[in-house]
Amino acid sequence: MARATNAPASRERRKKIVDLARGYRGRRSKLFRYAKDAVYKAQHWATRDRKTRKRNFRMLWQQRINAAARALGLTYSRFIEGLKASGIELDRKILADLAVTDPKAFEAIFAKAKAALDGKRDAAKKAA
Repeated sequence: MARATNAPASRERRKKIVDLARGYRGRRSKLFRYAKDAVYKAQHWATRDRKTRKRNFRMLWQQRINAAARALGLTYSRFIEGLKASGIELDRKILADLAVTDPKAFEAIFAKAKAALDGKRDAAKKAA
């Protein structure tokens, strides 16, 4: 009896990896052994960098909010404290977008946050 090699399934499995390696340079795009390593490494980096992208965008939003808040007279941390005190639940992405595209709306939010911060300070003085 002839030896069964499972050739169609093996070829399909290898072809899938080589297809994922399209666009890579040299033997990494053509030969299974090298394509496999390249694809596994690329998938590892892609997973890692999806997390990094989220981190980088959060830092960018914080920098934009900080710049807009400082232009109006508060630091980033005091502005966020004022937002929490006033009960405004906008995330950093929306706040950064408002700071860049709609400064009037950001100033209105800023005024409420500053008023809540001042009210909080006055309440602390009365308690002391």
